[in-house]
Amino acid sequence: MIYLEIIKVAFISLSANKLRSILALLGIVIGVTAVISLMAIGKGTQERITSRIQELGTNLLFIKAGATTIGGFTGQAGSSSSLTFKDAKALKDPLFAPSVIEVAPEITIRSQLVFGRKNTNVTIMGVTPQHLSVRNLEIDSGMFISSPHIETYSEVIVLGSQVSEDLFGFQDPIGEHIRVNGKRFYVIGVLKSQGGSAWTSNDGRAFIPLTTAFFRMQKQKVSGGNINVETINVQTKDLEVLDDAINEVSTILRLRHQIGNDDEDDFNITSQEQTIETLRETTNTFVVFLGAIAGISLIVGGIGIMNIMLVSVTERTKEIGIRKAMGAKKKDILFQFISEATVLSFGGGFLGVVLGYLVSNGLNGQAILGQESFQTVFSLEVAILSLAVSAAIGLFFGIYPAARAAKLHPIEALRFD
Repeated sequence: MIYLEIIKVAFISLSANKLRSILALLGIVIGVTAVISLMAIGKGTQERITSRIQELGTNLLFIKAGATTIGGFTGQAGSSSSLTFKDAKALKDPLFAPSVIEVAPEITIRSQLVFGRKNTNVTIMGVTPQHLSVRNLEIDSGMFISSPHIETYSEVIVLGSQVSEDLFGFQDPIGEHIRVNGKRFYVIGVLKSQGGSAWTSNDGRAFIPLTTAFFRMQKQKVSGGNINVETINVQTKDLEVLDDAINEVSTILRLRHQIGNDDEDDFNITSQEQTIETLRETTNTFVVFLGAIAGISLIVGGIGIMNIMLVSVTERTKEIGIRKAMGAKKKDILFQFISEATVLSFGGGFLGVVLGYLVSNGLNGQAILGQESFQTVFSLEVAILSLAVSAAIGLFFGIYPAARAAKLHPIEALRFD
């Protein structure tokens, strides 16, 4: 009962100076609201990016040429010419690679597209017809690259939705001719908009036949007329056979490249799941960084509570003297002022959680940032942690003023003016 009485007295003491208590409370409210809102935005951004990648399919493998070593310096993966179009065809062997259902090699070129007086620099992908299904793309109008285009090195192009809008506005580009690095290409299709960031979206890209990209847009060739490719996208039957597919693909490529048992692979295999996991780890750092920045405001709020409590101790010196003269012990005075600081911080934390929840839900899908809307994810764990931290901050910053009040001598306190 004595503890309930102390908390009751704490409320009475705080209500005696409402404005000062509200201002102290406001610092914690703002801090908790900032932590919850920024963490919600960070987690929402993380989920948005990972969901965009997952939409492309989680049962994907990406094969890149191994890093080259020249003069003691090692280049990036994909910098060598160890992968070819024939390698890609060999991976779709139902006997040696039963876990693989589709293969899509690609080449990347950075080029300028010109239509009339408009131009734009985009990434052009040299692809095969299988790229459409493997990378989960959809045609909005026209058609995609076909096998006859590959066989005849056709100068045809499929535009991402953003590229189409940049060059043609709202005009239908199908049947129009554009210049790609000075060469005339015929527009045969436009992809549906995917939205999202530049990492995950194909809206700002264009697609041409793989053979056209290699023989007409590049000069680099290998002996025997093989076509060098930068990446081979492999679609497996499902996630359960992903490891089997990696072993099958690795075995085929090592045999084709005549790699000895003790020699390292001249290619690298990564899965979509690994890409998503790496991205999650990276964005987790971003989310924690946002939370840490917002957490600074909580510390500032705690300092504000300590300042208010120090003023309260000074104003209530005679009250402390009277309580001690009537038999109040040092621990009673200590607990009294700590309870007042905790009530302030815990109350501010609770209001901050409520306000943070409202702000997070209010921002979700409503606030526009450029062409993208915020996606927020309210986390109950973060809310509980913020509430606990706010209470702990009140306890921490309330100890010094409380200890100062508890140390006052009753006679000196009664004489204080």
